[in-house]
Amino acid sequence: MTEWRERIVIDPQICHGKPTIRGTRILISVILDNLAEGLSPEEIIREYPPLTLEDVKATIAYTSELVREEEMLPL
Repeated sequence: MTEWRERIVIDPQICHGKPTIRGTRILISVILDNLAEGLSPEEIIREYPPLTLEDVKATIAYTSELVREEEMLPL
């Protein structure tokens, strides 16, 4: 499993403290939006050359952990 803590940073000085891939200004939300639109990890990497497959995997792992930790309210 990808250790997302090595790849994702939350820094108030970068993108207003929104989670990004370390060493870039690429928001985690941008990667997730692209996945939701049906792009493959390889397509996302082509669109954002600083990204690696491990960065995309870290994004998924990070989001998965967030969902596990959140209290989900019924819709």
